[in-house]
Amino acid sequence: MALNFVWVGFFLLAFASACVRWWLGDVDIFQRLLGAMFDGARSGFEISLGLAGIMALWLGLMRVGEKAGMVELLARLAQPLLRRLFPEVPAGHPAQGAMTLNISANLLGLDNAATPLGLTAMRELQTLNREAESTASNAQIMFVVMNTAGLTLIPTSVIAIRQSVALQQGITSGFNAADIFLPTLIVTFIGLLTGVLAVAMAQRLPLWRARLLLPVLGVAGVLLGSVALLARLPAEQAARIAGSTGAGVILAIVALFLVAGVWRRINVYDAFVDGARQGFDVAVQIVPYLVAILVAIGVFRAAGGMDAILTVLGHAIGALGLPTDFLPALPVGLMKVLSGAGARGLMIDVLQTHGVDSFVGRLASIIQGSTETTFYVLAVYFGSVGVKHTRHALACTLLADAVGLIAAIFVGYAMLR
Repeated sequence: MALNFVWVGFFLLAFASACVRWWLGDVDIFQRLLGAMFDGARSGFEISLGLAGIMALWLGLMRVGEKAGMVELLARLAQPLLRRLFPEVPAGHPAQGAMTLNISANLLGLDNAATPLGLTAMRELQTLNREAESTASNAQIMFVVMNTAGLTLIPTSVIAIRQSVALQQGITSGFNAADIFLPTLIVTFIGLLTGVLAVAMAQRLPLWRARLLLPVLGVAGVLLGSVALLARLPAEQAARIAGSTGAGVILAIVALFLVAGVWRRINVYDAFVDGARQGFDVAVQIVPYLVAILVAIGVFRAAGGMDAILTVLGHAIGALGLPTDFLPALPVGLMKVLSGAGARGLMIDVLQTHGVDSFVGRLASIIQGSTETTFYVLAVYFGSVGVKHTRHALACTLLADAVGLIAAIFVGYAMLR
């Protein structure tokens, strides 16, 4: 519903602005809007076409990892932590298994597997719910907040879109679509940690124990140390190191999936083809959504609406003495809270307008890859079990979103600027 209002709003605001500009003497404004509509439709189709092969590749590899038991391995590793985050859930309860599998699938970027597992976990958690009717339990709130944090080891779709846009722009040699890997991982970890700590404070969970705190501090120290180290280097060298690290880690994970598949004696080729087929289907399904949002954004931009918003934000932020060259990427983060499809369209618009390898383009990609569609997740997960009173869930998720967006800007400047 939110995207419906946003989409219609883009068109109505663009038309109203065009009428005013025509009245003031800009006689070509309607022709530019019509041209922007056709350009947006063509770009949406071309990007989706290039996306098909890349998505087939990634989802094929992810299916190999899934069949090889990597999701189950991550689930076993996550269980000791989840027992402390969800004290209401008894050991061995079906909800525990579904939650660990859901989080593990999210880590591997298996959205198609993560959502059904997440809804299963919510139904199992509802059987333990002792709150008033239609009220979320503590465990349900923590679980939903962790899902809205969007922690993913590999931002598959964002990397695929960047590669597709780069091909469209004729950028082939020297371009590394995975150079956002390390910054995205750092930002999404910060967002997840913020959300979990916010819920823990609201629920008075005893998280300040050495057994739980030391591993978290260790991971945070490594990530923050990486930012501090790269921030001291020249921008080009820092970006090159981040890109090489991302490419190396992703290739290592792919190799691990293949070796695990051979070790488990699964038919790796058939598993890849099965996942690749689904990847092609996903790319085809994206076409109408991508065309719709790119047409709306193109019309809104042609009418001067995007420039007006960025000008207002630029004056407000510039008055505080802060840099403003990150502003074109900011709408991606603001839209992501409401709609993943809308944010994806805004990200592509930034990549096409400013360049896929520009600072703003990479920053928009980091924001897209490290955040989640908060209101969509809240609606789907709580709605699946009939929960209407979400208590402190919304406040905690919005806090995590805000901190994650701010962290993306700081990390982007430290590592990519």
